[in-house]
Amino acid sequence: MVKIRPILICCVVLLPLIMAVPSFASVDTSGSPEHQPVVLLSAKQPDGAGAGHPASDLGIRQVPEASEAKHAEKAVPVIRQAPDRESSAEAGTARSESVPVIKNAPPAGEAAQPAALVAAPSPSDSEAQPPDESVSSRTPAPLGIPYESEAHAVRAIDRNIYLFSERMKQRFGMWLERSAKYVDIMKGILKEKSVPEELVFLPIVESGFNPHAYSHARAVGPWQFIEGTAKRYGLVVDWWRDERKDPLKSTRAAALYLRDLYKMFGSWNLALAAYNAGEGRISKALRRSDADSYWDLLHTKQIRPETKEYVPRYIAATMIAQEPEKFGFRNLEYHEPMDYVEVTLHHPVDLDIIAQCAEVDVKEIRDLNPELRRWSTPPNVSSYTIRIPSESSEVFRENLEEIPVKERFSYDKYTVRKKENLKTVAKKLNVPVSTIIALNNFSGLEALKAGDTIKVPPKDKFHADLDDRMSAKKAQKVAAKKKRSSKEPKTSKAGKKSKGKKKVKTKKA
Repeated sequence: MVKIRPILICCVVLLPLIMAVPSFASVDTSGSPEHQPVVLLSAKQPDGAGAGHPASDLGIRQVPEASEAKHAEKAVPVIRQAPDRESSAEAGTARSESVPVIKNAPPAGEAAQPAALVAAPSPSDSEAQPPDESVSSRTPAPLGIPYESEAHAVRAIDRNIYLFSERMKQRFGMWLERSAKYVDIMKGILKEKSVPEELVFLPIVESGFNPHAYSHARAVGPWQFIEGTAKRYGLVVDWWRDERKDPLKSTRAAALYLRDLYKMFGSWNLALAAYNAGEGRISKALRRSDADSYWDLLHTKQIRPETKEYVPRYIAATMIAQEPEKFGFRNLEYHEPMDYVEVTLHHPVDLDIIAQCAEVDVKEIRDLNPELRRWSTPPNVSSYTIRIPSESSEVFRENLEEIPVKERFSYDKYTVRKKENLKTVAKKLNVPVSTIIALNNFSGLEALKAGDTIKVPPKDKFHADLDDRMSAKKAQKVAAKKKRSSKEPKTSKAGKKSKGKKKVKTKKA
C-alpha cells in the first residue's frame, strides 16, 4: 500500500492536466486568429479562367483559439462559412503574409465570379462534392431541345461542358478561333435552306471546323460526310476534287440532309443522332426498344456510346460557342471571315499559275478552294468556278490574259510501249484510268499502240493525298484476301452439299 499511494497521488494531480490538452495541440496557436491557416474542403479546384467559385461556396475550416479549446467539452474543429470579402477587408492585410494562397481563387478585394462562370466538375469531383446547381441549366438549350427534366441528360451535358472548358480547353479554344472564318457564311446558307442557324456549330463536334478532317470511317470535311451520302446530296467526289471539303458546298448538302432527317423523325435530337449513326440505325433502335425520344435510347444498347454522347456534346459545344466568356474562354484570336470573289475559268489552270496571277501565295488559293485535290482545276469539266482573294480580282484577270491557254495547264508526256493499254499505263503510273482519259479527251474505247504519246500527270506537281493512300491500302487488303482465298482448296457445289448432309445408316433386310 505504501508503494501504491504515490502513484495514486500522481494520477490525481496529472489527470486534469491531460484532459485540458486539445486533440489539435500540434497546431501552433501562438499567433492571432488572423494568422491561422485556412483549408479548402472541396476535393479539387478546376484550373482555368472560369474556375473561381463565389466565396459563399468555399467551405472553410478554421482552427479555434487555444483559450476557446480549454473551455470546450470535446476537441472538435468548427466548420463555418467563409467570411464575406467586404467584412474581412480589415483582416486582409494581416492575413496576406501568413495565409497560404489557394490556386485559382479570386484575388482579395476582387468580386467573386458569378456561378455561371464555374466550369462543370469532372465525374470524380462531382462524387466528392456534387454541385448545388447544374451549369447547363443556366444556359438556354440550342434548337429548343428539351432536356432539363432528364437527369442523365443534364449530367451528360455538364460532363461535356467540363470536357471542353477544362480538360481540352486549349484545343477547343483553337476550334472556336477557327470557326470565325466560316460561321457567318454558313449561317447564311442554313437560313437559305430553312434550317436553324444554331446548327452552324455542329462542325465543332464533327471536325473542329477543319475542312481537311478525315475520320477512320473515311468521312471527310467540316461536316464529315461519307462518300455515299455526299453524292446523294449533290457533292462531287472524284480524283480531281472532293467537295466534302468545300465549306460552302458541304454546308448546303448538310442543311438538306439535316432538314430531311428532321422531317423523318420530328425532333432535332433524333435528327442529330441519325446524322451521326445513320437514319436506318436510329429507326431500328426506336422500333426495337419502343423508345419515344433520344433520351430514352440512352438507357438501351440499341445505339453506340458515340451516338449516346453525340447530342449532349453538340449541346455543350453550342452553349460554349454562343457565350465563350461565360465558360472561361477569353482573349480568343478569331480568324478573319472568308473574303473572296469567284472567277469562272473555261480551261484547266494550274493552282500555282492562279496564285501567280492573283499575286498571292499558293497556300492562300488552296485555303479558299480546299476541295481541289490536284495541281490544277479539273480538266474533266467545261468550266470551273474558283475563289480568289477579293483584292486580287482586277489584277488576276489582267495577268491571266497575258498567259497563253496552252501554258496554263501542266502535264507530262508518256510514250506507250508494246503490249500496253490504258489500264496497264494507269496501273504503272498509279493513277485511275479516268484521269488519263480526262487528260487526253479520250472516250475510253481507244486502243493504244506502241509509240503513241499520251498526256499523264506531271511528276513534279502530282502528289498522292490521304485519300489516295487510304484507297491504295484498301486495295492491298482486298488483293491479299483474294490471294489467300485462291490458295484454299476449291470444292464443287455438289461436294459442299454432301459435306452438309449427315450420313444415315440403313439396316440390311
